[in-house]
Amino acid sequence: MSNVCMGLTNAKTIKALILGAPASGKGTISSRIVNSFGFTHISSGDRLRYHVTHQTELGKRVEKYMNQGNFVPDDIMIQLINIELKSVRNGNLLLDGFPRTVTQAEKLQQVHPMNLVLNLIVPHSVIIERVKNRWVHLPSGRVYNVGFNDPILWGKDDVTGEPLSQRIDDRPDLVSRRLSDYVVKTQPVIDYYKKLGILKEFKDSHQHSGPNPGDHPHTSCMYDMSLVYLCACCRV
Repeated sequence: MSNVCMGLTNAKTIKALILGAPASGKGTISSRIVNSFGFTHISSGDRLRYHVTHQTELGKRVEKYMNQGNFVPDDIMIQLINIELKSVRNGNLLLDGFPRTVTQAEKLQQVHPMNLVLNLIVPHSVIIERVKNRWVHLPSGRVYNVGFNDPILWGKDDVTGEPLSQRIDDRPDLVSRRLSDYVVKTQPVIDYYKKLGILKEFKDSHQHSGPNPGDHPHTSCMYDMSLVYLCACCRV
């Protein structure tokens, strides 16, 4: 058992966040962890899209950044996450998509200290292929991929039966730019949590050999590893 996991066995609750480049599989892995362990899941991306869709005051402020494939400024993100976290009273928490800068990480640790950080490592070439095959149920944030995690009925959400669509910010050119920005801005965040001793990395070691470019084993492999790790930490 790792030092990070040993530290969690004495914690009353797990306050975790999951890091990974855009389209690295954070949403899929998060949903499966939530279903397995009953964590409360907060996705900053889903919440931002909710505000944009409903044209709230915050949504109007962030829409231009999201449509251009740019990161939302720190002050707006901190405001959003602080509101969301205050609504979570007790129990295990999984935060997805935040923080993305050291400023955000430091502020989060001051107000809502995390005790586990899961870092997903996926090659950028795999991510570019994945977004070409990604479809989303926008109201809920549920994500489907052609060849991996397909919907039961093509083009329809499994739960509501409503139509699926592709995100504006999933265009390959925008994703490529976001990946470059992610490396520059997020590596210091990874280093920050590594120094705190709460970082656990999951790197896929399998090579893709399937005929379908959308049929990537990376998410399944990392999910299996993260699930086993959390089972050990939670002693379940």
